[in-house]
Amino acid sequence: MILKVGKNEIRQRKHERVRKRISGTPERPRLNVFRSLKHIYAQIIDDTTGSTLVSASTVDEALKGKLNSGSNKEAAREVGKLLARKALEKGITKVVFDRGGYLYHGRVRELAEGAREGGLEF
Repeated sequence: MILKVGKNEIRQRKHERVRKRISGTPERPRLNVFRSLKHIYAQIIDDTTGSTLVSASTVDEALKGKLNSGSNKEAAREVGKLLARKALEKGITKVVFDRGGYLYHGRVRELAEGAREGGLEF
């Protein structure tokens, strides 16, 4: 019997494997990335309390008029910079990067580089 498994199911399995090893602490929270076809979302999470400390996405008011599209590399880099700016305001400088089961390529890589440009260390 052949089972059909979609791309998203494969990504979720990869993400579960990675999450077994990666966990955010209050000193070094987890930077999580989610990509959809139209937008990219990132949040910094403290896994000990299960709370989101900072979040940014292409649907944020700060970026809405600035971007032509929410699904390209330039938009991802801007989200990374915005996330880093918000994190530094809250006193967060070091994070653990969780790529969410996606390849470290394209939009995910641009988001990470934008966050590094903004001042986050990982």
